Amino acid sequence: MGLSQALSTAMSGLRATQASLSLVSSNVANSETPGYVKKTLNQVAGTTGDYGSSVLLNGVNRQLDQYLQSQLRTETSGASYADVRSTYLANLQGVYGNPDSTGTIEDAYNKFLTAVQGLSTSPDSQSARIGVVNAAQSMAQQLNATSQGIQSLRANAEAGISDSVSSANNALTQIATINKQLQSSGQTDASTAALLDQRDQYVTQLSQLMDIRTVTNDQNQVTVFTNSGVQLVGTEAAQLSFNAQGTVTPNTLYNSDPTKSNVGTITINFPHGGSYDLVSTNSIRSGKIAAYLELRDNTLVKAQTQVDQLAASMASALSDKTTAGTAAPASLAPQSGFDLDLSGLQSGNVVHVSYKDNTTGVTHNLSLVRVDDPSVLPLSNTATVDPNDEVLGIDFSGGMSSVLSQLNGALGTTAGLQFSNPSGSTLRVLDDGAANRSDVTAASVTSTVSSLTSGDPQLPLFTDNGGLYTGAITANGSQMTGLAARISVNTALLGDPSRTVVFSTNPQTPAGDTTRANLMLSQLSTGTYSYSPQTGLGTTSAPFTGTLLNFAKQVISQQGEAATAAKQLADGQDVVLNTLQSKVSATSGVNIDDEMAHLLALQNAYSANARVMSSIKQMYDTLLQVM
Repeated sequence: MGLSQALSTAMSGLRATQASLSLVSSNVANSETPGYVKKTLNQVAGTTGDYGSSVLLNGVNRQLDQYLQSQLRTETSGASYADVRSTYLANLQGVYGNPDSTGTIEDAYNKFLTAVQGLSTSPDSQSARIGVVNAAQSMAQQLNATSQGIQSLRANAEAGISDSVSSANNALTQIATINKQLQSSGQTDASTAALLDQRDQYVTQLSQLMDIRTVTNDQNQVTVFTNSGVQLVGTEAAQLSFNAQGTVTPNTLYNSDPTKSNVGTITINFPHGGSYDLVSTNSIRSGKIAAYLELRDNTLVKAQTQVDQLAASMASALSDKTTAGTAAPASLAPQSGFDLDLSGLQSGNVVHVSYKDNTTGVTHNLSLVRVDDPSVLPLSNTATVDPNDEVLGIDFSGGMSSVLSQLNGALGTTAGLQFSNPSGSTLRVLDDGAANRSDVTAASVTSTVSSLTSGDPQLPLFTDNGGLYTGAITANGSQMTGLAARISVNTALLGDPSRTVVFSTNPQTPAGDTTRANLMLSQLSTGTYSYSPQTGLGTTSAPFTGTLLNFAKQVISQQGEAATAAKQLADGQDVVLNTLQSKVSATSGVNIDDEMAHLLALQNAYSANARVMSSIKQMYDTLLQVM
């Protein structure tokens, strides 16, 4: 039996060597194949008799470090997120332009300011008047173009989400298909190892799109979850759906309430029924999809708010007039207060009332905002930028009697104030007199001048698509939203540039009068304003305050810094990712030199096993000859 055992052992050695040669051939052929993992033969000793053991093949090993693979997928998600953000912020910087360069908001504003300075110096010059109108048009067009650029980036992000969802669905389907093909055979053969390579490639593709984690069972089947815990795929794949909403404008914004949202959201539909909104639940936190969502719904919305705020502040700086109230008649003593003319009050305009609470010694600053759409009430204190005021929205759609009822109901009992309408459009506010609970200390009205020849130097130089900009708040949101896309120069001014100087026709403003030009210059060059914290500058309690030019410079500077920071982060993420990829390649990739050395060893082993078989044959021949 000894020769039979020796022959069997040698043949097992040849079979093992042939299998190893096949794997070496596969490794060499796929050395440059993305996602291919080096494979080796799993050999164990098997007893064949009393004097030796044969070699048994126990499957194929994939030379894979699963911890490194998990880390690589995490960093792949992070790098994809950072790269998308860096690309978009670089493009946004291109939309804004670099500081001090031409064709930017800052450049257009400086030219507009220079034209107004020329008008202030030569108000009777027809060319100076036309110059102001032309410069204002250029300013408006620059804001229009900037808004268009921002919305184009948002539309690209929306399209990016749609494409990413399609790619994710393909990867999920492929992972589920391969999971079903994997059998519990107790060992991994070459075909199974190839399937695992393919599946890992799809899992890696998925990690580029979103942050994921995986769990592998004893059948080599993988279950994929988001890091937030939502199962994406096992033996069956969930499917993602994205309801793109079409054209993206400044007014198309995301809201967790689907009845108020007018951009697409991502829903996961599970194989056995049920669905889940992945956006409102913040279930996707990294990868390309997370970056697109962040850009579409936050970063680029903030950029739009910045240019809208500049457009609104510039328009209001020239058209808004604040008129102090006149003291109420002395005959009303012991009560005292003010009479306010509301004849020019527009939706979004504000009545300011300050009163001192004599019980606590605290002075309250009220901002009574005119509202013509009661559905938006009540207003929050963030309806104005002033961090020190108390905002009260008043519905004017029901007339003065309704206004008085609202004011007295809200402030009569709590503050002891009394509101009345002595005549016409006059609003009278009084304290409580002898009770001495409160004293009205100041009152004024800020209204928007609607005519170029109202007799006031203020003018509606800029309009909202031809209409008056007043800061109105309606069910559709704030009028400021998207104003940069709609702002234009008053058509009446385009037809008659003399109105840049003439603000009264009865009596006629002298041709050389500098009143209006000086007001425009003052408001545009040295006037200081507060800006909404939604622009990303300042906070609710300490809003950014400065001139219009300072605000524009700050916005452009902030954007440049954000683009630089995003680029640095993306570069850092790419370094980490490349380092991990190198480590994975070192442990799992094919090294041609190692394979060639292994091939030589296999050649020797094959020759040795063949030599053993040849010797056994000679022994059998000798034995047969003797017999």
